[in-house]
Amino acid sequence: MDTPDIQREARALGDPTRYRLFRYVVEARRPVGVAELTDFIGLNHNAVRQHLAILKEASLVVEQVETRSRPGRPALLYELHPEAAGKWETTGAYAWLAGLLAEAMKDGLSVREVGYRDGQRRARAHDGLDTGAAMEYELLRGGFRPVRHEVGSKTEFVIERCPFADVAATNPTEICQLHLGLAEGLADAIGDVSVDRLVKKNPHQAGCRLVVSRRADRP
Repeated sequence: MDTPDIQREARALGDPTRYRLFRYVVEARRPVGVAELTDFIGLNHNAVRQHLAILKEASLVVEQVETRSRPGRPALLYELHPEAAGKWETTGAYAWLAGLLAEAMKDGLSVREVGYRDGQRRARAHDGLDTGAAMEYELLRGGFRPVRHEVGSKTEFVIERCPFADVAATNPTEICQLHLGLAEGLADAIGDVSVDRLVKKNPHQAGCRLVVSRRADRP
């Protein structure tokens, strides 16, 4: 991590109130709204929003708009920035990786199979989204910095960062098969696209491509 990144994050977390808000978001392990954070910290909404804006600017949290079907204005929700995972006493992507590999060994599954099962689980949180949107969200959440391209019936995600670069460089097959399985699990659970291929590149240089196609039997 570059020194300017460390300094920017440290300045954001140097305020005790902001640090408490950050820890609450981290420990919630789910998107958290401003109202909940206001109740927790005991400040007014505007003050909490100002603190969250600084945490967001420092790439410590990400902001998203609530998906809702009921009337009313969607709330803003906050969760740990994927590229902050593993820093500042937070659980990183490698903890997720270790958990899935342990699950594969315990249940006698290949890494692709355990990735597929995790993709099926993750699909439950994406009710109402198409697979492309769900995949983009999960790639962003994983810290991959995806760039999405639409070409006819195909969607291509170009990966601009691999959070597992060191491991993938020494064992690319296992790491890439795990993520291919995850994409396939998402696609099959949601049902509107199929996974064509995962094109692997040097993980330290990024540029891997995940290509999916809209299924002919779906509009």
